[in-house]
Amino acid sequence: MSLRSKCRVALLAALVAVVAIGMSQMAMADEVTHVLKGVVKSVDKGAKTMVVKTADGAEHTIKWTDKTVTKGGKDVGEGVEEGSKVSVKYTEKAGEKTAVGVKDLGKDTEKVLQK
Repeated sequence: MSLRSKCRVALLAALVAVVAIGMSQMAMADEVTHVLKGVVKSVDKGAKTMVVKTADGAEHTIKWTDKTVTKGGKDVGEGVEEGSKVSVKYTEKAGEKTAVGVKDLGKDTEKVLQK
């Protein structure tokens, strides 16, 4: 293979790498992550959903999947209880919120529930 051919192959490989990186950046841009903090009002293990009430009184229904990460490595359905204060990192598509990560912040939550 001549030097010119080797240069063309290297240039083509670099171009493919740049395009691939650009496409992965675009895909990540579509997955905007949000964070909310509040108190767990209910947990439905069968439907894999929880309702979180934030300090402003809004209630958010958030589902979880097998890919959802929790602090301590427990399943969300086993690790999060009603009355727990949580921080939830989630994505939203078509109005449906899916938890990416859930962190249990404790049970000092009664004030938030009474608002």
